[in-house]
Amino acid sequence: MKYTNHLVPDCWKVLKKRGKSNMKKCNIQITYFQSLQKFFACFAQTFANFAVNKSSTSFIIFLISLSIDLIIPIEGFSQEEKLSEIIISVAEELASDDTEPGIAALFIERLSELSEDPVRINSADEQELSRLFFLTDFQIKAIVDYINSTGNIVSLYELVNIPGFDQESVKTIIPFITLDNLTSVDSDSYRLKNIVTANLTFRTGNKDINHLGSPCKILLKHKFTTGAFSGGFTSEKDAGEPLLSGNPPQPDFLSGHLTYTGKGFIRKIIVGDFGACFGQGTNLNTGISSGISLTSSGFMSGRDEFRPYTSTDENNFFRGTAAEFRLKNLVCSFFFSKNKLDATPGLSDGSSYDHIKNLYLTGLHNTTSSLQKKDILIETGYGLNLLYTLNNNRLGFLWSHTGFSLPIRNDSNKPEDLYDFRGDRNDLITINYAGLIRKVLLYGELTYDNDHDRGLVTGISIRPDARLNINFLYRNYSPGFTSFHGRGPGTGSSNRNEEVILGNFTFELAKYLFISAGVEVQEFPWLKYRSGAPSSGKKAEIRLRYLPAEKISIEVVYYFRETMLNSSDNYGVSKLENLVSRSIKGVVKYNIIDNLTLITRVDYKSVYPSGNKGMLLLQDINYRFKSIPVSCWLRFCTFDTDDWDSRLYTYENDLLYSFSIPALSGKGSRAYMMAAWRPGGKTEFRIKYGITCREEMPFILKQSEEFKFQFRLRF
Repeated sequence: MKYTNHLVPDCWKVLKKRGKSNMKKCNIQITYFQSLQKFFACFAQTFANFAVNKSSTSFIIFLISLSIDLIIPIEGFSQEEKLSEIIISVAEELASDDTEPGIAALFIERLSELSEDPVRINSADEQELSRLFFLTDFQIKAIVDYINSTGNIVSLYELVNIPGFDQESVKTIIPFITLDNLTSVDSDSYRLKNIVTANLTFRTGNKDINHLGSPCKILLKHKFTTGAFSGGFTSEKDAGEPLLSGNPPQPDFLSGHLTYTGKGFIRKIIVGDFGACFGQGTNLNTGISSGISLTSSGFMSGRDEFRPYTSTDENNFFRGTAAEFRLKNLVCSFFFSKNKLDATPGLSDGSSYDHIKNLYLTGLHNTTSSLQKKDILIETGYGLNLLYTLNNNRLGFLWSHTGFSLPIRNDSNKPEDLYDFRGDRNDLITINYAGLIRKVLLYGELTYDNDHDRGLVTGISIRPDARLNINFLYRNYSPGFTSFHGRGPGTGSSNRNEEVILGNFTFELAKYLFISAGVEVQEFPWLKYRSGAPSSGKKAEIRLRYLPAEKISIEVVYYFRETMLNSSDNYGVSKLENLVSRSIKGVVKYNIIDNLTLITRVDYKSVYPSGNKGMLLLQDINYRFKSIPVSCWLRFCTFDTDDWDSRLYTYENDLLYSFSIPALSGKGSRAYMMAAWRPGGKTEFRIKYGITCREEMPFILKQSEEFKFQFRLRF
């Protein structure tokens, strides 16, 4: 039951139908609701003495009371809250092994969109199924093959019978799929729906006198949908930046878009800011990167799509027009973009800038020098993608062009910069494929740039048994391979200068007991950061997961990393030495009661040859009140590491569209408390307070605090 308008009168009407058994419950809701009205009315009267004249007070009271009537459905909060918790839980799982900033926020955003527009799984359309971005290519093709051979899925429990799925993976996708073949079209689908999100972040400490603005970070998002049309804008002010600047005055970052989504020949048209992802991402991928976990049961599926841009990376998106058309098995997509990028200008002769030293990618413009780098380079981009699908096979072709208003030329004479991009244009040509042959999935992608440097990705996924999955992935990126908006499978910040082979498996040892293991062997043919010569590396990981019941899970993970870095000996030419780190992590997650979750984690890490060590111990307490729409997240973490190489990472719950994956080094503690109040399915307030204490010297602690606030409204 959900109350949307005139809650108090409607509650009494429902009582007449449901009898006296609900009288006590409804009286509690009415009392709670009336208390809220009195609280906000009292607040408005107090605030009016300072902000408005007394004649406006009654009007403010009326507006606030009316807004509560409209946006607080007391009965409906539990279902919305449960779905929100599922989204956050899935996002945490997906982002737990990724240290890329913002990845969890992207996951939450994509999952929220899926919950509002579930995937029609019985459509057997690979493009439709690929919206489940966290599934692998094998899983998507297995669903298509299963439906084509046996017919429509009639029960969600039937998904367990599909190769590549188990109870845990089925449980993950259920909130984001529907068994309906066609989306229902009714008058409500054309109703204008809006979502507004506002974030405010503030960290204590001495303000940098060089900063041009306040230390607050402000984020504002708005999204609207009506029928096949959607749109919105995103604005952000980073810490230290002025609130408004330029002529006319506007936030440091402002992005907007308007989108049409169709089901016929015209599939999508975007005007404004958008992102793109095609194939394995070596040519174009401005969205979620194809990150690699050594023990993943498969690798993130290749997909071909344009998406409205709603993130806050100020340099990795397109601004212009994108369109997608479909004719039977052929999909054609093209785009045109003209955008301004941040860069560091350079002088050769004369007094005017004639080239670019490097791109400035942080997005921070809080000092005079960083502000001078803002929007000085014009990037023009366009491209065409063709995708042909037949049964379980897919073949794609992609061409993209990137041109700059000034040539890029690194003035450095350092050997490691030998293969850096030079010039004012870059063209990329890509061919990609994927095919499912019974229980074997083959896929790959080959991209060449202007200088014939290549980016190659190819892999195989095998399901010899329902309990066993085996994967191999090979990638080879030339030292000079350049893709400004590409991000293929890999672990570095850019796809270049590496040749890697990876293999892993996932096996169900016994009921509720899973083991995963993976090994990666790396070769770096040219110099890289902290390595003054060609080098190599190894990675290995073993993961045990025990799920004896729904309310408890136990996980133990062992990591091994070996890399070659410059030695600490500063005399003469630097020599390379092997840096080896080993770590073990244990996590126990258990639900004492339905609304209380406890998570205990222990990490230990050792580094050779220095012998330095690091240790981390944390306790999470997540509690959801039953009587009121409030959830709380508490954490206390203590850590002790000898140096930066023995640092440890932890993922933290945070505000929506925000992120926190701090690297903990030194000796100290980290604690935070976050609360979310969802008075109804249309509003949400979040507040987070965090504090980090580090021991700078014996018995001398340095503290840093942060405050975060968020307001989210649907109407």
